[in-house]
Amino acid sequence: MMNFPKTTEFNRRIPKQKFYSNLSVSPQIRKIFVEQISAVNWANKLAPATLNVKNGEKVTEIEVFHLVLNQKNLDERVLQLIDKEVPYHILFELEYEGQIQVWIGYKEESQTKAEIFKVNRYYHTDWLTKDKIHFEIDGLNMDALYEGFIKQIAGDNLTINVNESVGTAILRTEEKEKLDKKISALEKKLYREKQFNRQVQLNAELKALRNKLEELDNG
Repeated sequence: MMNFPKTTEFNRRIPKQKFYSNLSVSPQIRKIFVEQISAVNWANKLAPATLNVKNGEKVTEIEVFHLVLNQKNLDERVLQLIDKEVPYHILFELEYEGQIQVWIGYKEESQTKAEIFKVNRYYHTDWLTKDKIHFEIDGLNMDALYEGFIKQIAGDNLTINVNESVGTAILRTEEKEKLDKKISALEKKLYREKQFNRQVQLNAELKALRNKLEELDNG
């Protein structure tokens, strides 16, 4: 289990139906939730009142939810459902047959009226034994603490340039992934193209996309 101070312990069990009783939840997601989740425990509450840190501009609390699974692979939509229902940032601790996997989503305020928060993407650790799960509580405020957790959990899956925030790094990563897909599709199109003039045009488009990708790589 994660080694958070005793002052943060909350230890409340949350009925599963609390998350999927909403009429907007589809029958498919409700079925997945019931089949894949055995129990949900609100394990810890990380906040200025429970830790010696200041409030953040974007993050006021980080809740730690311990999910006991019925199977090893969890559908990410289950975490999205919980994140949607809870108006705070969440650190998920998944447990299956004595092993732990920690997940966190980059959660930020939504620009639409339809939802309070949106989660851009999730990062997670490998499956580890309980004694191998350790996280540093690093930062003077809740914003820094949250970004620190993302960095620790994402590891090599998230490249952060000097003086770059986690949010900016994630947006840059998403843009790179979109460009990679466009480049791959264009390369296949070029391979199939027989007309010389069209080949020249596609090569020019490819060069522009690759230059843009290089710019993103260099920050």
